Amino acid sequence: MSSADRPSPLDACRKDRVYLGADHARNERRTWIVTAICTVTLVAQIAGGLVFRSMALTASGLHMAGHVAAMATAAVAYGLARRWASDPRFAFGTGKLGYLAGFANAVVLAVIAVLIAVESLGRLRAPEVVDYDSALPLAVAGLAVTVVCVLLLRPARGLHDHDKDGYDKDGDLNISAAHLHLSADAAVSMLAIAGLAAGRQLGWAWADPAAGLAGAALVAQFAVSLIRRGSAALLDINPSPALAAEIRARLEAADARVLDLHLWRLGPGHFALVGVVAAPPGTTAEALRARLHGLAALSHVTLELRSGREAGHGPH
Repeated sequence: MSSADRPSPLDACRKDRVYLGADHARNERRTWIVTAICTVTLVAQIAGGLVFRSMALTASGLHMAGHVAAMATAAVAYGLARRWASDPRFAFGTGKLGYLAGFANAVVLAVIAVLIAVESLGRLRAPEVVDYDSALPLAVAGLAVTVVCVLLLRPARGLHDHDKDGYDKDGDLNISAAHLHLSADAAVSMLAIAGLAAGRQLGWAWADPAAGLAGAALVAQFAVSLIRRGSAALLDINPSPALAAEIRARLEAADARVLDLHLWRLGPGHFALVGVVAAPPGTTAEALRARLHGLAALSHVTLELRSGREAGHGPH
């Protein structure tokens, strides 16, 4: 092989920065498909509202606009992460772009929950006349579209699935946030249908806003869960105490001692490790790294080796 054919150290470093999830391409493709479905539905509902002078259709279209924005945010994050995956400006790759998008969508969900709750409380205090015959078919049609999108966005790995080494529980937060966004809407739609049906059949005017309050509580629960997971990744909170304990146990075999250890998330299924280890004379960094063999989630490992006599002078 000529020198021109050999990969340069810079190329190796760029490759080392690629920390995209195993299902990145699949999730990006499906998110764009759902964005297109929501956009077509949005245009049809707004056009129908204008042509038929239906406020219900127009309002449904404006509601769908929120889904389009959320799905487009997720899809663009996937595209940018892929495009800039090897960009040297990103010290640890672009794997966290999806967490940023997921966090943003979680905040939007929280705002939606507050708006639904405020509107529902207002209607409980001052009930409005509901055109049940028009609202029910519209709610059912909206639910049907949402369910199709929910099925398309179902993560390939469940929210609590483990990766190959059994330690990564978070998976891809971007697809999870998009999926939960639409799942929350589907749940709210089902509650709305139940409330509308009760109002139509039993004359319970309070059933519709009560269903809205229940939906707001459910959406808020989804939002809080996603915000906690997203902020944990973005703030580099230890993503897996169990993995950190396993790393420490492996490194401290044969009289070595871990003086300092930092573990953080780089992207879905990817962790970075920086550690300082005091070991007996003759121990090499390569030997320490070999002890971590088999921990597939460790995508970036930096170890500082100190001699055993320094063990009492480092940070603990």
